[in-house]
Amino acid sequence: MKFDKEYFNIGRLDLLSYQDTPVHRLDPRAKVITTLIFILAVVSFPKYEIAALIPFFLFPVLLISFGDLPVGFLIKKILIVSPFAVLTGMFNPLFDENSISFFTLTFSAGWISFASILLKYTLTISAALVLIATTSFPGMCHALRKLGLPSLFVSQLLFLYRYLFVLMEETMKIVRAHDMRSFGKQRMQSHTAARIIGSLFLRTVERAERIYSAMLSRGFQGDVLSLRQERIHSTDILFAISTIIVIGLFRWHSLPVMLGTLIQGAML
Repeated sequence: MKFDKEYFNIGRLDLLSYQDTPVHRLDPRAKVITTLIFILAVVSFPKYEIAALIPFFLFPVLLISFGDLPVGFLIKKILIVSPFAVLTGMFNPLFDENSISFFTLTFSAGWISFASILLKYTLTISAALVLIATTSFPGMCHALRKLGLPSLFVSQLLFLYRYLFVLMEETMKIVRAHDMRSFGKQRMQSHTAARIIGSLFLRTVERAERIYSAMLSRGFQGDVLSLRQERIHSTDILFAISTIIVIGLFRWHSLPVMLGTLIQGAML
């Protein structure tokens, strides 16, 4: 069943986070800080910048290599949400009438900005996916809590992620029941889908009330605690500092321009 396949596919990022590699063993706080700085550096580039963004692919590529992550699976995840980036910049070539010259060629500035949006999207999404695949979403949330984010915000993120799977389990039960009663041959009608959505909503409300009552009875005060104690080591500090320095160099010094200048000087 396609729904079952998609359900188990969602949790694969968390399964990848249980591997034992040098990237997985790094402290979650170091990975969260470096990833946030990487994303901020990427999105801070001007809208017509393309060449300076290319060296930033070094960050996710190295983490994927040392983290032993499946490249094909990550590419599929990136492509799933790529329509949002396409919709964001697809009208740039129509409304941006400026032009940019490169040697003897002239390009429409709208296409350049569109390509820049796609590059920024690919870099930021790949970095976020690698962070989750090497840290896990709960581990990332607990790292954010230790970094000083409000407990209410972190708890909401944890509950959203945790009970997304519970909601999908309820949906899978209802869909399976429908398939068994129709022998998998009858296509779901609109009124049947409406009833399923209504039933799912009622089950969600009932389960939320039971869960909230159970949490209050166990002394929940708004902060989700973790039994795992993380300690920052010298390796984590070295990773964070070196990564931030490299990101800063890539941000303030265009590596392609520097290489082009060196090659041009060598040729002359």
